[in-house]
Amino acid sequence: MTVYLDVCCLNRPFDDQAQNRVRLEAEAVLSILEMADAEKLELIGSDIIDDELFQMPDSQRREKVELLLGSSSKHISLTTAIEKRAMELQTWNISPLDALHLASAEAAHADYFLTTDDRLLRRAGLHADELKVKVENPAKWLIQEASDES
Repeated sequence: MTVYLDVCCLNRPFDDQAQNRVRLEAEAVLSILEMADAEKLELIGSDIIDDELFQMPDSQRREKVELLLGSSSKHISLTTAIEKRAMELQTWNISPLDALHLASAEAAHADYFLTTDDRLLRRAGLHADELKVKVENPAKWLIQEASDES
């Protein structure tokens, strides 16, 4: 199974953990990364993730997030096909950056694209039949995976 975590997921363990939702999502992301380390799933990195991380103003946080990415075993490079698909996805009112992430996940043949971005989850949900990857919240996905195993 292959999973693409967007940058909001990768940042979640370093967000303020005061809210229950943030804490649950952070724990889910860390569990998913542990699964990748244990080779129970394949984590996908991308040029888009790298570029977004490069633009982070907080260098300490960037370094922490980059350490998490050490679990990725596959890297998808930006291509004109990905750019073209991202343009199509933007017509669904998906931001250019999110569209590039989604198009990268599709190009990598990811089984799941995980995000904590509610707006992106809603937009992707409206077009689930037209996407080549399933889009989920990491906490919801992890619970679903755990129930499928039992």
